[in-house]
Amino acid sequence: MSTTTLRLPPDLRDRVSKLAEESGKTSHSFMLEAIAERVANEELRRGFFNDGNARLANMLDAGIGIEWTEMREYLRGRAAGTDAVPPKVKRWRD
Repeated sequence: MSTTTLRLPPDLRDRVSKLAEESGKTSHSFMLEAIAERVANEELRRGFFNDGNARLANMLDAGIGIEWTEMREYLRGRAAGTDAVPPKVKRWRD
């Protein structure tokens, strides 16, 4: 494992120390977990962004898609727990 030095402002260092102690962890392990969680969240966010861009490119290329108003109603129904019927894909460009 490589070593990296983090220069923390005193107030942040104190907050980390306090939370780590209350969690029964060392400051080091607390910070490692925090960094790992942030990295995982950022990777997930970028994955969603890349998937969205790929789907948009595919939609523009194929000229088909789902009307947003229909999709919104479908999603509202799903969130409400009803048996929402998925909207149909439509050609919007020849």
